Amino acid sequence: MSSQYTVAKFGGTSVANYPAMLRCAQIIHNDNQVRLVTVSASAGVTNHLVTLTQQKANESQRLALVEAVVAIQDAILQQLTLDTDLAKGFEQTLDEFKSLALLPALSTQQCDEMLSFGERLSSFLFTQVLRNLGVNADRFDARKVLKTDNRFGKATPDIVATAEAAQSHLIPLLERKVIVTQGFIGSDPYGQTTTLGRGGSDYSAALLAEAIKAQSIHIWTDVVGIFSTDPRLCSKATPIARLSFDEAAEMATFGAKVLHPATILPASRSGIAVFVGSSRDPQAGGTWIEREKSNLQGIRAVTQRKNQILLTLKSPEMLLASGFLARIFTILSEYNISVDLVTTSEISVAITLDNAQNSSRPELDQACLEQLSKFCHVTVENNLTLVALIGSQIQLKQHQMNLMQVLSDFNIRLICHGASKHNLCFLVEQSHSDHVVQSIHAQLLESA
Repeated sequence: MSSQYTVAKFGGTSVANYPAMLRCAQIIHNDNQVRLVTVSASAGVTNHLVTLTQQKANESQRLALVEAVVAIQDAILQQLTLDTDLAKGFEQTLDEFKSLALLPALSTQQCDEMLSFGERLSSFLFTQVLRNLGVNADRFDARKVLKTDNRFGKATPDIVATAEAAQSHLIPLLERKVIVTQGFIGSDPYGQTTTLGRGGSDYSAALLAEAIKAQSIHIWTDVVGIFSTDPRLCSKATPIARLSFDEAAEMATFGAKVLHPATILPASRSGIAVFVGSSRDPQAGGTWIEREKSNLQGIRAVTQRKNQILLTLKSPEMLLASGFLARIFTILSEYNISVDLVTTSEISVAITLDNAQNSSRPELDQACLEQLSKFCHVTVENNLTLVALIGSQIQLKQHQMNLMQVLSDFNIRLICHGASKHNLCFLVEQSHSDHVVQSIHAQLLESA
């Protein structure tokens, strides 16, 4: 049975400083259905933490990074006086951060521990801002509930264990108070800190909403919903009022940065509606993502995801042979590598991988390449962008003339269509991708 609770999530820009936190706290104050809040690290903090995990800095540089993180928190603290319980927890967490940050080398588990401090610190501050508005709020450590495996850097949630922990430790608290917790982080079966991958706070909110059987998830960011493309790139981009789960999943997967791709999974399987709006202007509306299929067919948005890798695997042994693909994907699975697009010919396979910037580890491990090279020729191409046309019941013939005219000026490295009626994807050189997106949007969406 579903509860009437709403889970609210605030991203890094929404908790970047005291005025931003105050705006977000006012949203919670005005909506008594919000009982669980997940927060990201304050904007800028995670970048410093990632640099610390990459272990390229010397001692003086690490000290400077620590000071930069503390300065972001101190700027907010200048406007606050923490209650005794929050002050004690904040200082203890800050001490743990400083101790870990000064170590000359970190294990993979310690890297996740390091990356967790942004959310852990901001949740203390946001809880106090809520209290100052008269909201009966408490801070809760997400690691007590959000259970994962121990693949540090990109852990996989244990849905059953998370639901059981939420039933025991979290749901009873929601009846009495607004609970503030952290996005992005969890814990493995041994209690060690894990992370869900960069941008995983949205995912955390959806997983926790599923665990407490919430009716909706509100993702508060710095834009008014999901647009037909990045409004910073195309001035005529327009907000989309409603999307189906399928459409939203495609958009998030292929580059719509206002929503983490995995967010849609828990929401879709549990039928939890998702709202995306601006914490700067909560009255301006936003985008609702729901189970109902869209009645609007055709292309509704164009997205791009930069920093892509094209991995081409070629072997004459593939001709008329079985098991070649299975062998490739078994190796990729061993290294926890997620594949986006796949195209095949008689003797080769081309796949795309996301090589997100500021990741705590490279997507394509050298040891993985060495294993693949044992039975096929491996080619790796970088500096590519995946461009995706997103919509419902997309058929190439509907837009063939305009699309081919736009794309004729660019070098298309790979194209993929047919596996889903919700997208048409292709790779282009990264240096041209902004222009490609602008051209497609002008030809196919601004005249629609």
